[in-house]
Amino acid sequence: MISEISGFINYLTVEKGLSRNTLNAYKSDLEKLRKFLEERRLPLASVTQSHLQEFVRTLQRRPRGGQPISARSIARILVTVRGLCRWLVLEGIRTEDPSENLESPTVWKKLPKVLSLDQVEELLSQPDRKKPRRPRDKAMLLRDKAMLEVLYATGLRVSELVSLQVRDLNLDVGYLDCQGKGGKVRAVPLGNSAKEALEQYLDQARQSFLKGKGSPMIFLTNRGQGMTRQGFWKMLRRYGELAGIRSTLKPHALRHSFATHLLQRGADLRAVQLMLGHSDISTTQIYTHVLKERLKAIYREHHPRI
Repeated sequence: MISEISGFINYLTVEKGLSRNTLNAYKSDLEKLRKFLEERRLPLASVTQSHLQEFVRTLQRRPRGGQPISARSIARILVTVRGLCRWLVLEGIRTEDPSENLESPTVWKKLPKVLSLDQVEELLSQPDRKKPRRPRDKAMLLRDKAMLEVLYATGLRVSELVSLQVRDLNLDVGYLDCQGKGGKVRAVPLGNSAKEALEQYLDQARQSFLKGKGSPMIFLTNRGQGMTRQGFWKMLRRYGELAGIRSTLKPHALRHSFATHLLQRGADLRAVQLMLGHSDISTTQIYTHVLKERLKAIYREHHPRI
């Protein structure tokens, strides 16, 4: 069983080019399946739809002293299991796919948390309000300012933000190239505020982190290494608290705010899909509640019988 799972992960790595974070999620999902099958001494080649249904039921049970797995997480796990089963058929390890008619639990779409424009402005202004005592402090504030501005201006995922390299920038034209999920590269406009913050950081701060060394990464830590996702999360949470945002601020809130604010101002859903890097328009349609509200406002303002 371990060899089949390793083969599937290798297929996802080489053939599909999935990111490290996505691969880790697949591995975590398959580890749950492996434990379930090993407890029952079931080889993958013998798994039936009934076995997979029982697997789903075990996921739905609340573990002793632990948190239950959400319907959304179970649905994601089943996507992984279906991918494995299709690969087993493709490789000739199985002749039929036991997951073909397996039903996923109902997942209610949760509207993403969105910051108001005032909250965004308050957040982005936090690095400007600090008075640095040392040159290193000023460099950190310029870096933080650039990262916040770029995240809101582009709607990047945090993993995409910290992975940006100097070669990805096209400041003369005002856009950057971003490598998203599956290794797909997309061009995303920057906007003047983000462009100015980036230029200031690159001109006045980045070299102080390098200390004469070299690095292809744009955003660096005090040690001259590429900024990590965890490091940015901590920084964002700190600025969120300073901005008076009560709930714990996560990077995706700025991504959702980016999409929502664009749509509120008349942006096309397809254009937002391209900028977010969604492969399927259905993923972007979580923001259609914004479009509905805008259409209602337009109707109330312009219809002659209102």
